[in-house]
Amino acid sequence: MPEWGSEFSHTFANHAPMVLVALDRIGGAPAQLRRFFDYYRDAKQLAPFAQPIAPLDSNSWKAAIGRREREPDLRIFFAGELTRLGIHGALQLYLPDLAAGIAASAFHALMRTAYGVLRGNEADVAIALAYWAATYLPLPSAKGTPPITRDPAEVLAMTAKIAPLHGMKLHDLLWQNMRDAGNVTAFAPVVDWLAIGPETMEQMASTALSLFAATQHFAALHVITGLHWIRLLAPHCDEETLYRMLRVFWQGIAALMGELGFPEMPDKVVVDRWRNIPAPGWPEIHAIAAQSYDEHDISLAFSASEEMKVYGDPLYRVVVARRLGLIGDYMK
Repeated sequence: MPEWGSEFSHTFANHAPMVLVALDRIGGAPAQLRRFFDYYRDAKQLAPFAQPIAPLDSNSWKAAIGRREREPDLRIFFAGELTRLGIHGALQLYLPDLAAGIAASAFHALMRTAYGVLRGNEADVAIALAYWAATYLPLPSAKGTPPITRDPAEVLAMTAKIAPLHGMKLHDLLWQNMRDAGNVTAFAPVVDWLAIGPETMEQMASTALSLFAATQHFAALHVITGLHWIRLLAPHCDEETLYRMLRVFWQGIAALMGELGFPEMPDKVVVDRWRNIPAPGWPEIHAIAAQSYDEHDISLAFSASEEMKVYGDPLYRVVVARRLGLIGDYMK
């Protein structure tokens, strides 16, 4: 996988390095991994990874932040740092600098980092941190103003009322839509609206699940998976860095409200009804997902089953079964 570019045409993220891991974890056979990659490589027209330009060191690497053309140089720098520090040490040192840019490549750099941690592979984590730095996406900085709510769903509802976000041109790439929302003056305070604490990640996970259940939207899918990825990184960063990642992650999700069509969160009674819809077990769901050529089917099937292990909500099975066509449309 390191031989292939982290992105392909128009800066779409190359999911293959991560999705192959997810496919393996949900029981995909070696032949299925090869089948998926061959299809994905050709369908996405993956290109070879670029060549280095100039060396970077601990004093100069920050100058390459946000510069995609410097990813090869960043990769060499972080490879040395992972050898020197190991995974835990490198993440503790560099996540504080990268946390505010967690929206990099619409969270796909976060994804690659999390999967490197999942595999315990230093080379993978070095590649991922280089990708994160190169595609770093700054959103309006927190000012430290008092929060308005502890409810992540309320932040999304309030964001939906920001008039200048309505009618904005949407791009094919999520990160570009987040960038454009971040440039709206009225959006700037959003980052400070949510009080972050020990319960926040679970509250976000619950909101993400309800949001995807109600919309089955591509962007909402990334909220479920993104929180799984943050959870994988949580043991490797201090509380301040974790809270900053959660804050900026949710700011990025709020920036996608236009992409999502400004949906209203479903009533809790309705969510409880969906939660009790009969759905297949994970072995059947995973077997069907493993046959898919859609990288997001595989990613969601893996992350949702992992999140259900933590939170125990059967709605995770229901929403994945619905996406895969294993149950009918419960919205009708």
